[in-house]
Amino acid sequence: MVTVFVTIFLVELPDKTFIATLVLATRYRPILVWIGVCAAFLVQTVVAVAFGGLIGRLPEKPVHAVVMVLFAIAAVLLIRSAKDANAEEAETEEEFEQKATAPASGFHAVTASFLILFLAEWGDLSQLATAGFVAKSGGGLGNALSVGIGAFLSLAVVSGLAVLLGRKLLDHVPLSVIRFVGGLVCALFAVLLALQLFGVSLPSWLPI
Repeated sequence: MVTVFVTIFLVELPDKTFIATLVLATRYRPILVWIGVCAAFLVQTVVAVAFGGLIGRLPEKPVHAVVMVLFAIAAVLLIRSAKDANAEEAETEEEFEQKATAPASGFHAVTASFLILFLAEWGDLSQLATAGFVAKSGGGLGNALSVGIGAFLSLAVVSGLAVLLGRKLLDHVPLSVIRFVGGLVCALFAVLLALQLFGVSLPSWLPI
């Protein structure tokens, strides 16, 4: 659960959904934004866990190969886009400012936040990583539940940071740095999975 929490945190923090939550919190009451965003993340996490569970029912080696490829792709995408992350930040802010132009309060603010984040999160790296962790664990109920809880808590914390400290956080820690670190973590998992596929015995303390 801790491994999933840290990985999803590093993958999601430099993502556009962080910026989207930050923008929404300037338009609507922050606590309502956080509730709507967390609801969207909860649905997405359940879908990712279910998808990972289905993959986990396949033979072990093909599953490991697919998960390795997922983490390798995530690593390449994060590292390659790191240098442009700070420039993309302004574009993403403008994009979501246009989506949240209508005034809303109460349940309407929660619904607006839910819909905007729900649509933005499909196929997100954090969702793919969650599915990968479930598949790698074999898709058992206990492991899937641990992955799901770790992923959702991480997403809830990231959205909470966006609501409370979004702009201040980005002023102190550039998105490019966060994205590069997240890419390195995904690359590490891809390498460890590749070693396992080639029959290398890894220490039990490694988080994979």
